[in-house]
Amino acid sequence: MESGKMASPKSMPKDAQKMAQILKDMGITEYEPRGLLQRAKMVFILKVILFLSLLLLPVLKSSQVTLNNNGYDGIVIAINPSVPEDEKLIQNIKEMVIEASAYLFHATKRRAYFRNISILIPMTWKSKSEYLIPKQESYDQADVLVADPNLKYGDDPYTLQYGQCGDKGQYIHFTPNFLLTNNLPTYGPRGRVFVHEWAHLRWGVFDEYNVDHPFYISRRNTIEATRCSTHITGVNMVLHECKGGSCIERPCRRNPKTGLYEAKCTFIPNRSQTAKESIMFMQNLDSVTEFCTEKTHNKEAPNLQNKMCNHRSTWDVIMSSEDFQHLSPMTEINSPPRPTFSLLKSKQRVVCLVLDKSGSMYREDRLFRMNQAAELYLIQIIEKGSLVGMVTFDSFAKIQNNLTKIIDENTYQKITANLPQEANGGTSICGGLKAGFQAISQSNQSTSGSEIILLTDGEDNQMSLCFEEVKQSGAIIHTIALGPSADKELETLSNMTRGHRFYAHKDINGLIDAFSRISSRSGNIFQQALQLESKTLNIPGKKWINGTVPVDSTVGNDTFFVVTWTIQKPEIILQDPKGKKYTTSDFQEDKLNIRSVRLRIPGIAETGTWTYSLRNNHTKSQLLTVTMTTRARSPTTLPVIATAHISQNTAHYPSPMIVYARVSQGFLPVLGINVTAIIENEDGHQVTFELWDNGAGADTVKNDGIYSRYFTDYHGNGRYSLKVHAQARKNTARLSQQQNKALYIPGYAENGKIIPNPPKPEVKEDVAEAQIDDFSRLASGGSFTISVVPPNGNHSQVFPPGKIVDLDAKFQGDRIQLSWTAPGKVLDKGRADSYMIRISKHVLDLQENFDKAALINTSGLIPKEAGSVENFEFKPEPSKIENGTTFYIAIQAIREPNVTSEVSNIAQATNFIPPQEPSIPDLGTNISAISLAIFGLAVIVSIF
Repeated sequence: MESGKMASPKSMPKDAQKMAQILKDMGITEYEPRGLLQRAKMVFILKVILFLSLLLLPVLKSSQVTLNNNGYDGIVIAINPSVPEDEKLIQNIKEMVIEASAYLFHATKRRAYFRNISILIPMTWKSKSEYLIPKQESYDQADVLVADPNLKYGDDPYTLQYGQCGDKGQYIHFTPNFLLTNNLPTYGPRGRVFVHEWAHLRWGVFDEYNVDHPFYISRRNTIEATRCSTHITGVNMVLHECKGGSCIERPCRRNPKTGLYEAKCTFIPNRSQTAKESIMFMQNLDSVTEFCTEKTHNKEAPNLQNKMCNHRSTWDVIMSSEDFQHLSPMTEINSPPRPTFSLLKSKQRVVCLVLDKSGSMYREDRLFRMNQAAELYLIQIIEKGSLVGMVTFDSFAKIQNNLTKIIDENTYQKITANLPQEANGGTSICGGLKAGFQAISQSNQSTSGSEIILLTDGEDNQMSLCFEEVKQSGAIIHTIALGPSADKELETLSNMTRGHRFYAHKDINGLIDAFSRISSRSGNIFQQALQLESKTLNIPGKKWINGTVPVDSTVGNDTFFVVTWTIQKPEIILQDPKGKKYTTSDFQEDKLNIRSVRLRIPGIAETGTWTYSLRNNHTKSQLLTVTMTTRARSPTTLPVIATAHISQNTAHYPSPMIVYARVSQGFLPVLGINVTAIIENEDGHQVTFELWDNGAGADTVKNDGIYSRYFTDYHGNGRYSLKVHAQARKNTARLSQQQNKALYIPGYAENGKIIPNPPKPEVKEDVAEAQIDDFSRLASGGSFTISVVPPNGNHSQVFPPGKIVDLDAKFQGDRIQLSWTAPGKVLDKGRADSYMIRISKHVLDLQENFDKAALINTSGLIPKEAGSVENFEFKPEPSKIENGTTFYIAIQAIREPNVTSEVSNIAQATNFIPPQEPSIPDLGTNISAISLAIFGLAVIVSIF
C-alpha cells in the first residue's frame, strides 16, 4: 500500500471498509500530514479513527441470543448446581420472563419481546421426561445465572458489565431468594427488574442513579437527587429505626465540607408519580414504563450513563444498537406473543481429544509438547467422573480410545498410553473431527453438548466441507492452533460452536495454559483446576535457579507440581511453608519418555509460600518449565479465580483492543492486587503490561475487580495469544461488594408520611472489606487475530492520548484545586506531552465550544506517567466571585505535534460562604430541589 494512502475499500475487511467509507465521505483519503493545515487535519483524522474504532469494539461475549422478527431467541437462564431443587423456582422464572416480555414490548415501543428461552437445569437435580439434552448451552456462557450470593450480601439483582457504552454485558445474576420471595415493594415486579438488567446486558446502557453520589448541585444552584428524569418527585430524608411499617425520620442536613446532603440522606420517591421515565433509574415505580429520551434525559446527573455514554440518553444508545438498526415496530398488535420455554438438563461431561500427528508435528518438538500438555490435562485438569476419549489424525484418523470414565490413575493411563509417538503424513482435520464424533456416539453418548479439543499445526484446504456436519452435531469444539502455520479457518470451528480458541507458539507453557482453560462448564467451581504457576526458565548449564509460589487458604486440594525439560532431567528441590522438602526422587517420571516429572502433594497443600530450586544438570543451557495446579480447598470454601479475555476475537488496524481480567471469590470482586497481561504473536514477540482497576482509560468502573487496559502494540498480522497473571502481595488484597446492582428503595412518601420497605441485611464492615491471603493465579485469555497492520513503523502512534474521565474540582480559599488520573501519550500508555485546561461559568461553553473557552496557564504542569494521580491548582482570572459562583472546568491531554485527546468530563467548583444558622425544611416538604443560593460552601462535584 502506498505510504499515506488508504487501501482500496474492497481489499479491506468489513469493519475496516465501514471505517474507510465514513472517512471517505468526510473527504479524508490520506493519513500523512503535510504542512500546518494538514497536521490539523491529521489530528481530526486520529480522533475520528479512535471514535469509529471504539464504535466497532464489542466486549467479547459468546451468547446465542438473536433478534428475529422482533422476537429474542436463544436466551439461556442457568441454575447453579449448588441451588437446591425447587419446582417453584422454575415456575417463577417463567412468570418473570412472561411479565418482562410484555414490559419490554411497550418499553421498546413495540419493537422487541422475549420469544424462546431455555432454562438449564443442573445435574444435581432429578431427571424428568420433559428435560431435554442441551447442545452448546452451558452455565458458564448463560445470559442469566441463578445462584446464591456470596457471604450473604443480599439478593440485589445485578449485571456484570464492564465494557464501553453500547457493549454487551457478561451475565445477569439473580439469587434464588430474589426469585422465590416477595420483593415487590423493594424492587418492583420481577419482570420489570429483568428488563432493567436486560438493558445493561444486551444494549450496554448504564444506571441513571449513583449510590456514591446520590445528590448533585445543578447549574441552577439547587440540590438535586441523581436521577432520570428530573420529573420523578420525592423527599430527602434520613431514616432511623424503621420498624412495624413506620420510621423515625428527619430532614437531611448539609455537609459543611461538600455543600451536599449528609451521607445518610436518602431520596425517597413519592408513591404517586406521573413521569414515565426511566427504567434505568426506578423501574419499580408504577408510572415508569419507558427509557429516558433526548427530551427527558438528565444530562447533569453524575451517573454512569452520562459518564460512559457522553451524556447520551439510554433510549438513544438502545436505538443505536445492532438490534434496532433495521427493525420496524409491530404496530399491528397491542401485546406480544407468549414466550416459549425449553427445559434442558446438564449432562455428564464428555470430552474427546482430537490430536494432530502429521509430519509437521516433528518440528520444534511439537509432538513432545503436545503429549506433555495432553497428559497434564488428563491427570490434573479434567474433572473426575468425566468421560474422555482420544482420536489421532494425519492423512487419516484413528480412534485410539472410546469414552472412558476418569476415576483413578489407571483410567487416565489407558488414554495416555496411546498418545502418539511418531509424526508423519498429511493433515485431515475433518477426518479427525468425524472420528471424534464417532468415538462419542459409539460409547452411547450424544454429540450434543459434548466437547472436542482439536489441536493441530497444519492446514486442511477441505476443512470447510465439514462445517455443516459440525453445526448439526451440537458439539462444542475448542481449537488449539500450534505454531504459525495452523489453518487460518481453524477458529471458525470454535466460533460456530461456542468453544474456546487458543494459539500456542513454541514453549510448552502456551499449550499447558490452553488446556488448563478448558475446564468444566457446569458452574461447579469446586471441580475446576486452577493454575498457580506457569513459567518457562532458560537455565545455563550446571546452574541453579530459585522461585516461589504462594498457596492461599482457598485452595490446596489435588495440588500438582510439574517440571518439564528439553535436554536432560534437572535436579529439583521443593519446600513447603513448614520446611518439609521434596526432592527429585519424590517426583514421578512419566512412562512415555516425554521429558516431564510430576509430584502430587499429599493431602491438602500447606498454606503459605512454597519455594523451589532447579538445577540444570546438562552442560548446555536448556528450557525448563514449572507448572503448579490445584483445586478448591473444600466444598465450602470458594476459591479465588481469575479469568481473562480480549474485547474481540478479530480486529483490523487501526482498531484498539481492550484486555480484561476479572479476579473474584465467588461473585465478589478482589481488589488491591497486581494483574499483568502477557501477549505473544506468531513470531514469539511478547508484550507484557500491567492491567488497572482505576476507573480510567479502558477501565469502566473503579474497584469492581475488573482489571483492564488498551492493547495497541501490534507486531504484524496473524494470531496473538493472551495470558494474565494475578498476584496478591504483602496482604494488600481485599474483597469488595458487587457493583452495578438494582437500586434498593428504602421506602415511599405518601400523604406526608414515609412508608418503609423491609430493611436490607446489614453487612459487617470486616466482611465487606475482608482481607484475603497472598495468592497467585494464571489464566489463558485465548487467542485473537489482527489484520491490515502495515509492515513497518510504530503503529501505536495512530492513537491519541486517552480521555480523562475522573476530573474533580473544588475551591480552596480563592483557588481551584483539580485532580485526575493521568492518561498516556497513546491512550493509557506512556506520558502525555502537555495538558490544555479551559474554564467557563457556562457549562455549554465547554460542551459545545471547548476551544473557545478561557484557557488556564499550565506552563508549569508536567504530565505524569499514565495511571498516576495528577493535582493542579490555579486562581481564576480576576472576576466577581460571589457567594454561589460556579465555574466549570474541562481538560485535554496533548501529544506533540498537536494531537489531542477527547475533552474530559466537565467538573464544577462552586464557591459558598457558610451561613451562621442554616434553616431546616419541615417534615414532608418536597426538598428534592432546594436552592443553595443562601448557603456558602466549597463544593466538589464531577458531574459531566
